[in-house]
Amino acid sequence: MPKGYFFGQIAGLTVDDHDNLWVISRPRRIIPQIDEPPQEASGVPAPSVVAFDATGKFLKGWGGPFAMSDPERAKFDWPIAEHGIAVDSKENVWVCGNGRDAKLKLDDNQCLKFTNNGKFLLQIGRSAQSKGSLDTENLNHPSQPVYWAATNEMFISDGYGNRRVIVVDADTGKFKRMWGAYGKAPDDSASKERTYDPVPQQFNLVHGLTISKDGIVYVADRNNNRVQAFSLDGKFLKEAFVAREIPMVGFGTVNSVALSGDKEQRFLYVCEGHQQRIRVLDRQTLQEIPQGKFGHVGAQPGMFLGLHIIATDSKGNIYTGDGRDGRVQKFTFKGVSR
Repeated sequence: MPKGYFFGQIAGLTVDDHDNLWVISRPRRIIPQIDEPPQEASGVPAPSVVAFDATGKFLKGWGGPFAMSDPERAKFDWPIAEHGIAVDSKENVWVCGNGRDAKLKLDDNQCLKFTNNGKFLLQIGRSAQSKGSLDTENLNHPSQPVYWAATNEMFISDGYGNRRVIVVDADTGKFKRMWGAYGKAPDDSASKERTYDPVPQQFNLVHGLTISKDGIVYVADRNNNRVQAFSLDGKFLKEAFVAREIPMVGFGTVNSVALSGDKEQRFLYVCEGHQQRIRVLDRQTLQEIPQGKFGHVGAQPGMFLGLHIIATDSKGNIYTGDGRDGRVQKFTFKGVSR
């Protein structure tokens, strides 16, 4: 990147209709040895939102506490901790957050919409205003927005504080519908005990989602170690637990999900944060394909430190974002072994 930019924790990835990669990171979550104030020679925290082309060429960067002026940020509630990014068919960029600052009485109950050059357009929800999972006006530590062009809707995994998927109109931000696990109404009073038996009847930590070309919504229920699939209107279709041999402790096994680039989207990729690897599921059965998994803990290329987010482009290439060392990696699709 130019200007000595470097990333904070990677908090979201998405690929737009041009196969450009958009990255959102957390510049506040950086503790490097740099000049004060930061200088290009020793490194400068990158803007929160950065875009690259498919070759890794830097295209633009904007947004965040260090790249926007106080008058700019007075128009909206920029997140305390960035989390999740989407680009809609009009090339607008959506960002969410999952942070809290008790001292300043700020709480990320919002998502924001900007032009792709960083001009503010719309805010959904207000900081510190959430009334829980049945609140249709505010979010509560949302993790990922995903755009569905056919109906111009934004699907949001509203899952660190709330326990739901919520859908809004992408032009107005108006609430349209929501659902919890198994398509039921979300219930904040339900236990968050992590068990395989009995299976949890509510989401625990909804950390991400993706939507297939045939209109199936796949939800990453991170701390319950599972993926659930729904119709676009929230009807439950099926579920699968990922790596049941792993206890339900620490980071879960389903951080985020993405789809393969073939016409049928045969495979669902799972960003697995417990053992730090990518797992591959058959999309029809949601059964894991053991020989497809790759990666483990480490700082070298092809390894992960705090594997957090996954995205794919139209050619089936995989992008990953590390939440610990602020690194994005690209894995090039080479075809399917038969």
